[in-house]
Amino acid sequence: MHADRTNRFVLILFGLLVLLAGAASLTASVGGFGTAFSTRVLFANRASSYIGQHGIWLWAAAAFVCLLIALAALRWILALLVSTDRAGDITVPGSKEQGTTLLQPVALTGALTREIESYHGIDTAKGRIIGDGRNPHIVLTVTASQAADLPALHRRLEAEALTHARQALGKADLPIQLDLDVSRRPAS
Repeated sequence: MHADRTNRFVLILFGLLVLLAGAASLTASVGGFGTAFSTRVLFANRASSYIGQHGIWLWAAAAFVCLLIALAALRWILALLVSTDRAGDITVPGSKEQGTTLLQPVALTGALTREIESYHGIDTAKGRIIGDGRNPHIVLTVTASQAADLPALHRRLEAEALTHARQALGKADLPIQLDLDVSRRPAS
C-alpha cells in the first residue's frame, strides 16, 4: 500500500502545482497583477531576454533537469510495476526433528476463503497475504448477503475461520484485517 500513498501524494502535489499555475495565469490575464502585466507579451520580458543572453548553458541545464525528471518518472513507473506487498512462502514453525514447513500463501488463502464461503449468508470471500513470509498479515474481504445476521457472522468468522488460520500458522497473534461488506444484490 506504500505505492498507493506515494502515488496519491505525488499526483496531488502535481495537480496543485498545475492548478496554481493555471490560477496565476488566469489572474494575470484579467489584470489581477496590474494592467501593465496583463498586456505584456509573453516573450517580451526579462526572463526571455535572460534566456536569450545565456542560452548556451541555460538550455544544457534545462536538459539536465528534464533528464533527472524523466529518470525519476521512470524509477517511479518501475517501482509501481515491479513492487508488490504480497508475501512470499510462509514459514510454519515446527520442531527441529520435523524440519521447516513452507506454505504457499495461495494455499492458505484458498482454504480460508473456501471455509468462509461455506458459511450461510456469505456471497463471496477473497483473501491475500501481505508482508514478509516470516511475519505475514492476512487481508480478507468478505461479502455477506443482505439477509445475513452480521454480528453473528462476524462472531463466527472470528471464532472459526480466523482462529483456524492462526492455528495453521502457529501464530495466535497473527494480524488479520477483515473487511465485511454487504452485497448490493437483493436476497433471493
